[in-house]
Amino acid sequence: MILLTITDLRKHFGPEPVLNGVSFDMRPGERTSLVGPNGAGKTTLMRIIAGLEESDGGRLEKHPSVRIGYLEQHPEFIPGRTVWQEARTALDHLLGLVQESEELSHQLAASQDAAELKRLGKRYDELQHYLQQHEAYAVDRKLEQVLGGLGFGSTTYDQPVVQLSGGQQNRLLLAKLLLAEPDLMLLDEPSNHLDIDATEWLEDYLVKSNQSLLVVSHDRYFLDKVTNHTLELFRGTVDSYPGNFTQYKRLKAERLDVQLKTYEKQQEEIAKLEDFVRRYAYGDRHTQAEDRRKKLERIERIEVPRQIASPPMSFPAATRTGDIVLRATGLSKAFDRSLFKDLTFDLLRGEKWGILGPNGCGKTTLLKCLLGLEPLTSGKVVLGSGVKVGYFDQMLTGIDPEKAAVEAVRPDHKEFNTQQRRDLLARFGITGDMVLQQVGSFSGGERNRTALARLAALDANVLILDEPTNHLDLWARGALETALKEFDGTVLFVSHDRYFLNQVATKLLVVEPGRFRVIDGNYETYLHFVKQGLAADARTRGIAATASSASASAETSKPAAGSRPEKERRKRRFPYRKAAEVEAEIHRNEARAEELHALMADSEVLRDGLRIKKLSEEVAALQAALPQLYEHWEESLEMNN
Repeated sequence: MILLTITDLRKHFGPEPVLNGVSFDMRPGERTSLVGPNGAGKTTLMRIIAGLEESDGGRLEKHPSVRIGYLEQHPEFIPGRTVWQEARTALDHLLGLVQESEELSHQLAASQDAAELKRLGKRYDELQHYLQQHEAYAVDRKLEQVLGGLGFGSTTYDQPVVQLSGGQQNRLLLAKLLLAEPDLMLLDEPSNHLDIDATEWLEDYLVKSNQSLLVVSHDRYFLDKVTNHTLELFRGTVDSYPGNFTQYKRLKAERLDVQLKTYEKQQEEIAKLEDFVRRYAYGDRHTQAEDRRKKLERIERIEVPRQIASPPMSFPAATRTGDIVLRATGLSKAFDRSLFKDLTFDLLRGEKWGILGPNGCGKTTLLKCLLGLEPLTSGKVVLGSGVKVGYFDQMLTGIDPEKAAVEAVRPDHKEFNTQQRRDLLARFGITGDMVLQQVGSFSGGERNRTALARLAALDANVLILDEPTNHLDLWARGALETALKEFDGTVLFVSHDRYFLNQVATKLLVVEPGRFRVIDGNYETYLHFVKQGLAADARTRGIAATASSASASAETSKPAAGSRPEKERRKRRFPYRKAAEVEAEIHRNEARAEELHALMADSEVLRDGLRIKKLSEEVAALQAALPQLYEHWEESLEMNN
């Protein structure tokens, strides 16, 4: 059964097409991510599928029985309802079927006609099966599960929806979509407005659900855990890849490598033929030149491979500071409640600290207190010698929206001519005539990159960043990660992007109401502590968890004498096969890939674009299978003995 078929879908906003021949299917059980750079048309495509926009051409065919649900980004609610009442409206369809089932039971009890009894009984059985599948007789429990998972405590159930913040209203929309259980869910940035705990709950919920998903997200952890298929939208068309985001990145790189080599070889062949024709078209060898010209006409040209470029972000070399860049002693901050209390730590030169914590715990306030922009309730902050701080504010207040980008990044402390400013903006993906446009006319991602460019212009040796990945697409996030890792100064940042935390942070400050802990490592280290129970222990005792305590825990968790060995307790990931058989298949795949590479280098084959495309696809499929074969082989070696 195919839920949805899209064929040659097109959409224009001005002279250039946003969608220019998009084609793909959606099937039951598929959890597909839709990835592409900012402005590629991902939201436009989602809205067309949801029926909120019209396409300019192509076909969109839905299965007659399919129910599609779309996560709106701008909530609208009927006044007068509470959180509980609004969430319950998502179950109106299910509750209607419960009522129909009750009416059928009365009709069955009253009917005397055999044919009527048979018809009513069949419908009643169908309804009961459906209602049991969808837990229709445990509606309150479903509501509590979903609302609680998305951060709505029982004290909020009776709160009027109109009193909720914008983020809470968006979370309520997400709750309603999950409760409605459509056959195909269209999720556009579903983890926006969620803290890490709620995002992890959502991931688990979606993985266990039976619904098909089409997801747009910049959260790479989310995409890796939830999705099993990837569509890349770029230049108006889509390419399909099996697997999650990490597998897509690997397969994309492998496919691009093959395509670039093939394209370059064909271009070399074309250049040689064109040179021969140009040199001998009118000489003694004109017959051979004419033959080359005809060959040129027969060549089916290979298109330039799809390559999504990342902006080459970088920060200037940092001047030296003292060993202790920042010392925080006994920091406390409270408004109507305590945000953090007795927070003490030293930030050393060259360290990169990430701050992690739930929404509302005071992460942004902590940064402002460290910078002196917000007064502390108690405690003291001392900056080290030679420290020059650059601050990235998630509200982007440090950049004037009324100025052109080339003027908005001009630093106050040094001469910076127009060409230098243009070059700086280009490093952050702001190029051409864009530099002359007002910052206020930019998209969120463009404003963010302009603010990062201004940060780079400050020549700071300590960068303090509040949610620097907001509005950045996946490629810009990767570029920023690389730039911060290569920066030789000190970095302190707040982020809800777990992948970003994992790539950049060398230490984590985990802040919660009234308590904190320091993790010596990145997000994966933190997850290890959570799984081992060490993070909770550190939180309870108010001490810092370190890598040494993790090592100690690993030592004490070794199996006792007489217990079953680890390889016996482990479950197999792959079907039983002899290691030699798997190894032979690996050799066959590698040999075939080499054979295909050699074939694609042949000048005759290069002239046949269709054949080149088929050979490239076969190479990509072989390369995609190899990593799993290696894992299977390693498991066979380990567990078959």
